[in-house]
Amino acid sequence: MSIKEMIKEHPQVGADWNDQLGEAVRHAMYCAAICNSCADACSAEEMDMRECIRLCMDCSDVCTATYRVATRRTAGNVAVIEAQLRACIAACEACVEECSKHDNDHCRRCAQMCRECADDCLKALNGMMQNA
Repeated sequence: MSIKEMIKEHPQVGADWNDQLGEAVRHAMYCAAICNSCADACSAEEMDMRECIRLCMDCSDVCTATYRVATRRTAGNVAVIEAQLRACIAACEACVEECSKHDNDHCRRCAQMCRECADDCLKALNGMMQNA
């Protein structure tokens, strides 16, 4: 099952399909899960990982809100989708900055996923602004 196909099939999307937004939704879903897992893995580390845990949890929550808002296409609340994409970019960038400070596999993976998510959210935002 594809979330991108689900959004495309929405009766109010039609020709208004934005492939970049579909990709951003998909990556936000993955990013939410990976950030959540990274926060949990950080809690098992012996060093003080409080800031990393906090930023990963924040990013996970923002990514979850982003994919949920962006998949609702009835009545097209474009301003809120755009604001949520901006928030997701900011949360992902903060998480990348923090996770990049740590030398462990889970933080490296989390930072990479956050980079991809932020890039896709920026592409989606730019695509939405071009279509406005």
